[in-house]
Amino acid sequence: MKTDTSLPPVRGKILQNASLAPYTWFRVGGPADWLFLPADAEDLSLFLRELDPAVPVTTLGVGSNLIVRDGGIEGVTIRLMGKYWGEVSAVNATTLSAGAGALDLAVARAAAANGTRGLEFLSGIPGSIGGATRTNAGCYGRELKDVLNKLEGITRAGEPVAYQGDRAEYGLPALKMDYRHSELPEDFIVTRLLLSGDGTDDPDAILADIETLQARRAETQPIRDKTSGSTFANPDPPGTPDQRSAWKVIDAAGCRGLRVGGAQVSEKHCNFLINTGNATAADLEALGEFVRARVLDTQGIDLRWEVRRIGRLQLPA
Repeated sequence: MKTDTSLPPVRGKILQNASLAPYTWFRVGGPADWLFLPADAEDLSLFLRELDPAVPVTTLGVGSNLIVRDGGIEGVTIRLMGKYWGEVSAVNATTLSAGAGALDLAVARAAAANGTRGLEFLSGIPGSIGGATRTNAGCYGRELKDVLNKLEGITRAGEPVAYQGDRAEYGLPALKMDYRHSELPEDFIVTRLLLSGDGTDDPDAILADIETLQARRAETQPIRDKTSGSTFANPDPPGTPDQRSAWKVIDAAGCRGLRVGGAQVSEKHCNFLINTGNATAADLEALGEFVRARVLDTQGIDLRWEVRRIGRLQLPA
């Protein structure tokens, strides 16, 4: 299809002035100038090769760790969704191939069905496996880097690239993955990952462990609210044990339950912001900055956002 003379033809979909709020877990945010839903990796690659290099390109996962500002996003926003992007398949008894749009929980369950032990922790990470790469997401003592052995993607110029092994330029060490951090190039779009577990086990036993983790998460996090993953990264040591968890320093600063407009610090877990129903992106970001300021003022700790904030503050006139 071809929707505009300034954009290349595609086999997927291109939507103009498309609201992005339905594509984020906070359910807030302005429109994308253009929203592109590519059919597959080839469709994405050809589109980027032909797209004017001056057009800004932004990639969304499933919007689980994201605030899209009320002014929306300039240029083309790309979202990888649908059967092709969510496919997960077994390579062998301990390795799985996952499309970037696959939910982390779906990857964990596919690993369980394959009898692959060691990927259960993914079930505790909200969002897609491609999005988890950008921040080296993790929980329960493990991180994505612990199980990643190949990362495929496409550059802004439309060229396919794979990070694998120890090569200087495109080896996995070049990504410098650390706690909630990677140096994956900003214009690199993850398309597929190869993940390896620790060994094999009975599928039912692995699935039971995943269900236990899911129950634990439901008890401690506001997963039924309009929220995201953790708002702030844990503070870097040194510090007392009570100063090494973001939720503890937020609680100590008296921020539990605080509100700005329709945004609130969760009563259940105060490292989560929630949209109580009518929040704007500006409300959420302002509340987050208020929490940061209070923690800095009362405890001298400068919290670092884990939730990404992208886009324009307001729509252009």
